[in-house]
Amino acid sequence: MLKKNIQKYFMDTQPYLKRGYCPTKDVLASITDKWSMHCILNLGYYEKMRFGELKRNIDGISPRMLSVTLKRLEAFEIVNREEFPEIPPRVEYSLSVYGEGLASKLVQLSSWVLKRMEEKNLLINISAVENYNSKNQ
Repeated sequence: MLKKNIQKYFMDTQPYLKRGYCPTKDVLASITDKWSMHCILNLGYYEKMRFGELKRNIDGISPRMLSVTLKRLEAFEIVNREEFPEIPPRVEYSLSVYGEGLASKLVQLSSWVLKRMEEKNLLINISAVENYNSKNQ
């Protein structure tokens, strides 16, 4: 079954590949970077969020990186950006219909990864890391 699915994918993309264009490469690169998945899953869970709310929920992301990530996701029509004509200006982000479907697939992928890591005992011992960090600060 897997081989047939891969073969079908290659057949479906062949017209694009012959012209030097891979239809999935750029989209996959944009959703598998360090921050995009966090944005997509947060927006999937909370439905609508403002920039500051996303920033608070995504530990370690800089304002510039969040802005770049949201603009890229918006360009691929994964995220909707809605501006409200208010003072001060208000902007809300949400997932597009395409983004909602993608979020569902990301949850499946993340669950698969977590299960494999648990099976192989590859999860980091959080308490050991916290203990180490508290002693070395």
